[in-house]
Amino acid sequence: MGDLGNSTVDFHPKKPGMDKGGHEGDFGVTVEELCSLMELRGAEALQKIQENYTDTETLCHRLKTSPADGLSDNPADLEKRQQVFGMNFIPPKKAKTFLQLVWEALQDVTLIILEIAAIISLGLSFYQPPGGDSEACSNVSAGAEDEGEAEAGWIEGAAILLSVLCVVLVTAFNDWSKEKQFRGLQSRIEQEQRFAVVRNGTVIQIPVAEMVVGDIAQVKYGDLLPADGILMQGNDLKIDESSLTGESDHVRKSIDKDPMLLSGTHVMEGSGKMVVTAVGVNSQTGIIFTLLGAGEVEEEKKDCKKGKQDGTLENNQNKAKKQDEAVAMEMQPLKSAEGGEVEEKEKKKASVPKKEKSVLQGKLTKLAVQIGKAGLVMSAITVIILMLYFVIETFVIQGRAWLTECTPIYVQYFVKFFIIGVTVLVVAVPEGLPLAVTISLAYSKMMKDNNLVRHLDACETMGNATAICSDKTGTLTTNRMTVVQIYVEDQHFRDIPRPDQINPKTLELITSAVAVNCAYTSNIMAADKEGGLPKQVGNKTECALLGLVRDLKQDYPAVREQIPEEKLYKVYTFNSVRKSMSTVIQMPDGSFRLYSKGASEILLKKCSFILGRDGETRAFRPQDKDEMVKKVIEPMACDGLRTICIAYRELPADPMPDWDNETDIVSNLICITVVGIEDPVRPEVPEAIRKCQRAGITVRMVTGDNINTARAIAAKCGIIHPGDDFLCMEGKDFNRRIRNEKGEIEQERIDKIWPKLRVLARSSPTDKHTLVKGIIDSTIVEQRQVVAVTGDGTNDGPALKKADVGFAMGIAGTDVAKEASDIILTDDNFSSIVKAVMWGRNVYDSISKFLQFQLTVNVVAVIVAFTGACITQDSPLKAVQMLWVNLIMDTFASLALATEPPTEALLLRKPYGRNNPLISRTMMKNILGHAVYQLIIIFTLLFVGEKIFDIDSGRNAPLHSPPSEHYTIIFNTFVLMQLFNEINARKIHGERNVFDGIFSNPIFCSIVLGTFAIQIVIVQFGGKPFSCSPLNVEQWLWCLFVGMGELIWGQVIASVPTHQLKFLKEAGHGPAPDEIMDEDLAEDEEEIDHAERELRRGQILWFRGLNRIQTQVTFSLSHSPVCVMSFSLSPSHVVLSTANATCAPGSESLHSVNGTS
Repeated sequence: MGDLGNSTVDFHPKKPGMDKGGHEGDFGVTVEELCSLMELRGAEALQKIQENYTDTETLCHRLKTSPADGLSDNPADLEKRQQVFGMNFIPPKKAKTFLQLVWEALQDVTLIILEIAAIISLGLSFYQPPGGDSEACSNVSAGAEDEGEAEAGWIEGAAILLSVLCVVLVTAFNDWSKEKQFRGLQSRIEQEQRFAVVRNGTVIQIPVAEMVVGDIAQVKYGDLLPADGILMQGNDLKIDESSLTGESDHVRKSIDKDPMLLSGTHVMEGSGKMVVTAVGVNSQTGIIFTLLGAGEVEEEKKDCKKGKQDGTLENNQNKAKKQDEAVAMEMQPLKSAEGGEVEEKEKKKASVPKKEKSVLQGKLTKLAVQIGKAGLVMSAITVIILMLYFVIETFVIQGRAWLTECTPIYVQYFVKFFIIGVTVLVVAVPEGLPLAVTISLAYSKMMKDNNLVRHLDACETMGNATAICSDKTGTLTTNRMTVVQIYVEDQHFRDIPRPDQINPKTLELITSAVAVNCAYTSNIMAADKEGGLPKQVGNKTECALLGLVRDLKQDYPAVREQIPEEKLYKVYTFNSVRKSMSTVIQMPDGSFRLYSKGASEILLKKCSFILGRDGETRAFRPQDKDEMVKKVIEPMACDGLRTICIAYRELPADPMPDWDNETDIVSNLICITVVGIEDPVRPEVPEAIRKCQRAGITVRMVTGDNINTARAIAAKCGIIHPGDDFLCMEGKDFNRRIRNEKGEIEQERIDKIWPKLRVLARSSPTDKHTLVKGIIDSTIVEQRQVVAVTGDGTNDGPALKKADVGFAMGIAGTDVAKEASDIILTDDNFSSIVKAVMWGRNVYDSISKFLQFQLTVNVVAVIVAFTGACITQDSPLKAVQMLWVNLIMDTFASLALATEPPTEALLLRKPYGRNNPLISRTMMKNILGHAVYQLIIIFTLLFVGEKIFDIDSGRNAPLHSPPSEHYTIIFNTFVLMQLFNEINARKIHGERNVFDGIFSNPIFCSIVLGTFAIQIVIVQFGGKPFSCSPLNVEQWLWCLFVGMGELIWGQVIASVPTHQLKFLKEAGHGPAPDEIMDEDLAEDEEEIDHAERELRRGQILWFRGLNRIQTQVTFSLSHSPVCVMSFSLSPSHVVLSTANATCAPGSESLHSVNGTS
């Protein structure tokens, strides 16, 4: 429900219409009544239901819905419900308008200074000193002005204002298109979330926005509840309500103790049915959002706010505030009630938004600060030198007196100097370090490659990935499971037997055991098209078993009709600790029967009997079990099959069994059959894994399957190769080897294992988390490992959050896993991860290309303006020309170089590593090499250009003098050199062919040609505003020739071996270890790196506009120490200290692992 935080649906709140009886519409209950009911918990809630409605059935009756068949599909009825009770949708916050974005872009301090300077210049240019003394003043300006030119003095100021406007509009447009993509992506995420409801007696999946009050919804393990409701039937249901209450313990829900289910909470175990009682802004999460002003729906606000308890509210406001700020850089999480990160730690500290700051951003911020500092110093020195030069020249050497009436003229000179200084700064400061452009492009294109990016920094981090820990089922395999072998009645069938080969009694047991002891949401449907495979709905392993029943020509729906879900006496649902599921039914004679299914080696240990030939029961001794493992289970596993055991047990009615003592209940079972389920490897996976290995990424398989199955699949995928030195181990071995005598995990022990580990089988979610943390924290390799993890289950949450990049499965993944992830794979396919690696490396390279280009221009422009000012009292490049160069550089070049599509070649190199500098020595060689060429050309033109072209010198020209051909040639040559150098900048690793793949990027070509066309217009027709004088064809050809020289010079530079230039330094390192807080702390704590401290110190004024990307990052000043995850705690605390809502089941699994090892 909260997931509709940014939806694009139109929302028209209607005032609920009251009928005469005081009830809304003609339903027997009002919105207010339902709201106040949903605010109660436990016994209070039950009492209220009894007082007002006697029971849930009556409530359903009043809501005009059937507990068994749900609502009808009548559109009029559904629409009426939406009018009366509201829609299941929270209206989004209004998007920023284009004008607001323009206003934000205008806040850039350097631009404001330029605007002020331009306005002063504009005002002064209209000032005429009083008549008689004007000659005295005009001498100052060297007397070369005639009337027309003096009048043209206003043009420069106006041109600067116009250029600033141009820069602002381009920036605002970039931000606007990015915002639009955000929203498009958000609505895409929302549309993907569907939920199972009963309508007309059949279970259908509908988009969450279409749920209405009165719907009967089916809840199951891993769901994120999209609306509030009251439980009508439940099996072992446990809910994680930490996102609403901040309590991390799971709450057990049952009809007779606590039936209230709330939107935004996670189902951690079990299943059940609920009747929906509140949706959208009236549900618990909706109320919080409305309090925040996320939805501007005043009418509904009043409905529900009345009796809200303060405690929850405060927590919720923290929670929601945190979300609101997180939206800035994160795309709003999948569901607005963000996977409950408000935990114990939230009580200890005020809620702060988790700042998204990737490695790349850290490097860029730091580099931008360094460049900005240098620019600031240069521009200040330029202004001071120009002013001193002027004052000394005028008042000392020429010995003039300061005349009051000439003051405006002098001021005009000072303003001109100031404008030159500011322009140097504008060029020096790279406002658009174009991360925003690059990444917004990357993530929109990644969508097409089945990567739905939820956190912007994830795709860039992926480029540095050194390890991928992948699930097996569904990621490496197709997740279409089928039973291919079966062991029943002492016979091992390599193919599915005919029904007449099995005793009818055994056949009946298999059918009942599968039909009853699989979730009723798992079903085999008819194929979509004729001749296609039947459609598997729900849990794929269960679908394989249901498919087996169909292959044996039995009818499982008939069994389910006989024993509907409501009649199940007790269900022990599947979870990662049990690795089995058991269901109890009551027989006609009052006794009970328990059906159980689960991982074969685990369930066989609980079997004391087995069905032999002709279906008679015989004892199943330990030696029989060993023989079965050797002769049946291992051979199946070596074929890559997952083995499942199905068993049952009869229990007496008297004495009544103690249902809470699960260990006793699920023991002394009778084994019916063991089946081998095949899940074929996806055809494209082996090639994708080969690409990863070639790119320097280690792929590890972490699976819950048995070790032989896992090893067989790993060999088929190419994760392990015969003859290699690798480790395959089970979770309990892994746990035994990484713990010391006290049972504490030791990093040194993990370091002995992980480098060779390729397969971890029978692993619990906690093992996965331990492995990921162990690899990330390891210091035995020089570069810190960057780990990506794939997960689909609720319990994968901790590992997904801990990993540098978490991938959740879009199809098979639970809502909880998606919530914890950074990227969602919309096709659940491993080869899409390889695409993410390509995009990540591409983002990194694009930024490096842009920096290589930008820094060359910066160095040259700043040096030219500075030395020009010092030697000739004027910058050869005028303010407006500099702004044009700045526009080419910042906006156009970032677009041109950042839109290079990724190529397979990116996968041929090793990962850069986290500490790798943005600017390598090869790039530094290119920057300095090209800068030297450009400076030589420009200074030659500046000092002897008039002689070469036989034209008037433009040096020492008076104020407001007409533009000279001399300076126009310098400007034109400068721009053309940049254009050709932009082509050189496409390669950063010293490649020779800079044109390689240039036509596969139409944006690049159009920008280069477009810039060239505009340059011709500026030079030929720009006139006074651009300080340009038209050039003839010969001059143009010379400019072009010198510009093209850049390409030849580029080849010369490429021939110089980098390793011989010892003096070259790298730049743009990540923040040094001592400047950054411990990586672990950074997970829960605000990590404030060196660059930001710098930003805060003195230069906050100049650098606020530095880096447009910072508008996407919410900087937070507060940081308070929180408990770091430490594995020296006792095992039960290990998981709690990760402070993750999705963790707690793992704590049990640790005990069980300890117990078994």
